[in-house]
Amino acid sequence: MADASKNSRKSVATQKFMCSCGGEVSMKTLFDVGKIKNIAECQKCKRVERRPKDFN
Repeated sequence: MADASKNSRKSVATQKFMCSCGGEVSMKTLFDVGKIKNIAECQKCKRVERRPKDFN
């Protein structure tokens, strides 16, 4: 019998990023001047950074 592929055996873990104010950081996609930009924004204080790791 055939085994399952290695990709199907991996578990998927999502990571939640928190801001220093205590709010949760969410990723947003903006279309600006013909380019797509991904930004991270805090739900509570509305702080905007380039990626979630920058909130530390």
